[in-house]
Amino acid sequence: MRVGGADQLSARSLQAVLFDLDGTLLDTAADISLALNRALAEQRLTSLPEAQVRVLIGRGVPGLIERAVARLAVAGESADAGLLLERFHFHYERIHELDEIQTRVYPGVVAGLAELHALGLSLAVVTNKPKKAAVGLLTRFGLSQWIDVVVGGDSGMHRKPHPQPLLSACGELGVRPAQALMVGDSLTDVLAARAAGLAVVCVPYGYNEGADPRALACDAFVESVGGLPALLTVADRPSA
Repeated sequence: MRVGGADQLSARSLQAVLFDLDGTLLDTAADISLALNRALAEQRLTSLPEAQVRVLIGRGVPGLIERAVARLAVAGESADAGLLLERFHFHYERIHELDEIQTRVYPGVVAGLAELHALGLSLAVVTNKPKKAAVGLLTRFGLSQWIDVVVGGDSGMHRKPHPQPLLSACGELGVRPAQALMVGDSLTDVLAARAAGLAVVCVPYGYNEGADPRALACDAFVESVGGLPALLTVADRPSA
């Protein structure tokens, strides 16, 4: 445990937990890769392996497209970024419409969300993904039953790492930032939480734009979301 100390990670003092979506609750890289490569193919550009796409994910779809265009430029290929962004959204929606979804729920997520809900905590998802897509995935995988609020990247607010979407989620949940915890997998999540005044816990998997999540300066790590309830209740126990 790092900066926040036990008090900030105590189920007794917390009222809400905010979660990132991609790379934290859901592994969405396969679908993102498929949509991106279909958009690239329309411009007769080289496709990118899923392993490469994983390191490009972060800060929303505009960030993904920006990094993909830069990657192609290194190889001497020129892409229309605006068209690529537009067509990515088209193909990503089509993947959902055609039920080609390969997204999966990370191990421990279902049990972790259920237990946090049972502890009386309000739960939210704060993502740079469009809200409709986020809600659709949460519903598809049965996670929406525990999620009280979803803030998407198309809300008209700043996207993470700006604190605004986290503060908006806290406002909708009726809690102060000091009563909430952010859980994520990237520097974007950590920066947003710090700026909003929330404690932050990280998972060691996910994307983090290709950097090792274990190097993130968060308050604590959990191997999976399933380990979060134990972390919060351990913080409640008096030290020997």
